[in-house]
Amino acid sequence: MDPLYWLILLAVFLVIEIITLGLTTIWMAAGALVGFLAAILHAPLWSQIVLFLVVSIILIVFTRPVAERYFNRSRVKTNVGGIVGKEGKVTEQIDNFNETGTVLINGVEWMARNEKDETLINAGARVVVRRVEGVRLYVEEVIK
Repeated sequence: MDPLYWLILLAVFLVIEIITLGLTTIWMAAGALVGFLAAILHAPLWSQIVLFLVVSIILIVFTRPVAERYFNRSRVKTNVGGIVGKEGKVTEQIDNFNETGTVLINGVEWMARNEKDETLINAGARVVVRRVEGVRLYVEEVIK
């Protein structure tokens, strides 16, 4: 196969990787590079394809998980799940029976319920978020 085809394939995989940033096609781009090198050395077409597949699969299986851990290490959760474990201040008494209560966390006011149904949490108390269901936080009072 003409080495030019491998270069075109390499470019396509790199463009897809740049657009998606999914750390998937970059490994196939490396496989296409190996296929290109094999084509330059006039290797048979079947060996170029086998090298492309083997290199791509090995890189995806063994290096992608390591790369994802490295790149995701410094990411901060920005979704609601990132609020679990954070502390906040009760701005309106939390009473599960009357379905009232709000908590202020990171400058945002949330509807809140007590993780323990039978107790009230008064305004001004410190709480920690235990779970999130929909738009409602379930909290426990922090006792000093």
